[in-house]
Amino acid sequence: MSSSRTSQKNKWYAIINPNAGKGKGQKDWVLISSLMQKAGISYEAVFTRGIHDAIDLTGEAIRKGWRRFVVVGGDGTINETVNGILGQQEVPVTEIKLGIIPVGTGNDWGRMFGIPGDYSKAVDTLRHERTFYQDAGVVRYEQEGKRHQRYFINIAGLGFDAVVVQRANLRKAKGRSGIMVYMQTLLFTLATYRHTHTTLDLDGQHFSGPVFTISIGIGRYSGGGMIQTPHAIADDGWFDVTIIRKIGKLDIIRHLGMLFNGRLPEHPKVITCRAKKIRIDSEPEIHLEVDGETLGHSPIEMEILKKKMAVVVGEDFDPAAVIAPEQNVPEIASASSCR
Repeated sequence: MSSSRTSQKNKWYAIINPNAGKGKGQKDWVLISSLMQKAGISYEAVFTRGIHDAIDLTGEAIRKGWRRFVVVGGDGTINETVNGILGQQEVPVTEIKLGIIPVGTGNDWGRMFGIPGDYSKAVDTLRHERTFYQDAGVVRYEQEGKRHQRYFINIAGLGFDAVVVQRANLRKAKGRSGIMVYMQTLLFTLATYRHTHTTLDLDGQHFSGPVFTISIGIGRYSGGGMIQTPHAIADDGWFDVTIIRKIGKLDIIRHLGMLFNGRLPEHPKVITCRAKKIRIDSEPEIHLEVDGETLGHSPIEMEILKKKMAVVVGEDFDPAAVIAPEQNVPEIASASSCR
């Protein structure tokens, strides 16, 4: 091992998104870096410059010998860094560790894993370095007539959810973000969105019918705190699937609170189940987002990758804890498990 690679062994490669959290990434890095120094955490820092930049920066850093990465940003920067890690073939993925100091507007992955919003406490998670091996998902989809592949470690959304995320991201690019902006976008999209006739193959079992939206989760939180896959356990080797069938707009508005309290599966129009491999076809095309990043559309294929990512979690994170554990979510053992 070269001397430069030896010096990197106990250092973190910090990937900072300066635009995260309405510019907090740039503004707050001075404070965060000083906290890291006070905690005795060695690092080298680099700022992203645009979309997909974190993917390239991560892959290049791995080739140079870096094995510990910390994202100073939000869920989108995390997703890009994850794709840089899982997309490389330089070293086994489990040799690479990922931490986060959240400065984004959603921070749904950090919420799942007990990463504090307080910078000092978030830096402490790096110092303690409690490591958890979580599942990851790989998704293949269509975009501009070509087949593409992407990894994710939190939640994929299809249908209504994907359209909301696409529009919310356009508003974010103009400097407008946060949970209130997301909810405004959700209600605006609701006025014009139409259901799709969608077919899902879930480990060889089938569901077909009119669909409003689908959430496929490794984690539980999306959209700045919504809980659409409340039973997800991040290392159990299963996708948790929530399907909202054709539903009236007034019914959606009346039950918006169920998106945030973990009781969504109780609604009669909601189906929940689990699967390891999923294929999705739809007429018209159903659109896709993963970890808050807008991608393409159907046909879509997904596969779970068990305990694929080594991530640094909060001291109080309990991987076995689930929301509303008294509710039973079936595995796909028969077609009746998901309908």
